[in-house]
Amino acid sequence: MHRSPPAPAPSDAPAPAPSDGTGPALTQGLKGRQITMISIGGVIGAGLFVGSSTAVAAAGPAVLISFLLAATLVVLVMQMLGEMAVAHPDTGSFSTYADRALGRWAGFSIGWLYWWFYILVIPIEAIAAGEVIAGLTSVPSWIPALAMIALLAGSNLLAVRNYGEFEYWFALLKVIAIVAFLVLGGLAVFGLLPGSDAHGVSNLWSNGGFAPKGGVAVLAGLLTAMFSFQGSEIVTIAAAESEEPKKNIKKAVRAVVWRLGLFYVGSIFVVVSLVPWNSQGLAAGSYQAVLDRMNIPGAGLIMDVVLVVAVSSCLNSAIYTASRMAFSLARRKDAPAALAVTSASGVPRNAVVASTVIGVAAVIANYLLPSVFTYLIASSGAIALMMYMVIAITQYATRRKETEPGEVRMWAFPYLTLATIAFIAGVLVLMAVLPGHRLELWLSLALAAVLVGVGALRQRRHGDRPGTGRTTSAAGQSPRADSSPR
Repeated sequence: MHRSPPAPAPSDAPAPAPSDGTGPALTQGLKGRQITMISIGGVIGAGLFVGSSTAVAAAGPAVLISFLLAATLVVLVMQMLGEMAVAHPDTGSFSTYADRALGRWAGFSIGWLYWWFYILVIPIEAIAAGEVIAGLTSVPSWIPALAMIALLAGSNLLAVRNYGEFEYWFALLKVIAIVAFLVLGGLAVFGLLPGSDAHGVSNLWSNGGFAPKGGVAVLAGLLTAMFSFQGSEIVTIAAAESEEPKKNIKKAVRAVVWRLGLFYVGSIFVVVSLVPWNSQGLAAGSYQAVLDRMNIPGAGLIMDVVLVVAVSSCLNSAIYTASRMAFSLARRKDAPAALAVTSASGVPRNAVVASTVIGVAAVIANYLLPSVFTYLIASSGAIALMMYMVIAITQYATRRKETEPGEVRMWAFPYLTLATIAFIAGVLVLMAVLPGHRLELWLSLALAAVLVGVGALRQRRHGDRPGTGRTTSAAGQSPRADSSPR
């Protein structure tokens, strides 16, 4: 018989092991340096190195506005999430906070949506890595794809510090690559890079103007930019397994502004300055197009190595994040109890294995049933926006109930919070209007509707958890402590 885990310790000290028979609590095995690099590397994926070329083609040089808007939104959302995470560090992050502030149905729904999002990140990144490695070695792409999953899943199964150490070096290599790109790009812009065919910033206006496709195209570019930023929130999940979660979360939230500005906006500025927005060379990737124009030797090989590192990092984080969200849902009795079981080293191995197995099944579906895989991927297309919306609404509801100020506060509350909610709603409407994103929106909304329905039924049947300050059931009774998920 399983009982609810004890309330978290009020300080940054490691939480005591629960006595519910599921094993010890998650260990505080992540170091401060690892959390720092996880926070920096969380938003640096293949979307920056390759995918950004799609946004450039959609909006031209005005894509800079698209990325500035997207970066501003993520900064605001992270400040809201940071306010809640510093007050209550939890591996369930925004899912747990939504549960407390909005109701069990909200935590259940957004938790499973987020888990599904990262389950699909596993095959996306594994397939990308497999294709790059296959191009370098001439082996079938499915072999390195599955091998990469096996390696990183095995590492995650051993101890959380293994995930942290892998991610530390992955993130460090990505940062080195971006800094080197920005330095070379800056030299080229000022005409100081020997042998470069690209210099100056005339491409910002000389190929049809700054916004050659008009203002609507800037909004289209915004959608691509928005999904490139997914991953900032992972640090609030990982910090719960660090020695000083509150300190690490505060540090990570403060770093969001400069890392988004430097890495994304800075990189896109270099790209649109040195390469015409309508250049066919962008099809190979924005970074590679710039390096080719600079006449950097071995640009293709360099980018292949950087891409393998980037997608490996995202794959590593996807396995970790999906398993921790499944673990959190199970501990709240909103997922099968077996997913809450931890090993002697404090690793939720069942959650890691289950998430990985489903991710592998999606990889296999890509090769055997590509049309099915396409629909699976589309079903996660708007989940990032839904997550941002839930974070904003949760922060608004939580702040309204607060009696004492926290260590981190959202700026200009409630005005910026409400403006963020309105902006996200506008972006969702934009997805419904633009033909290229309608399938993603409707499939994501359909999945969300099903989960909200299931969550509402569960809440009606079992009630809210005690301590939320709301009526726990229709009869006003608290749910049974030993109620198991159904």
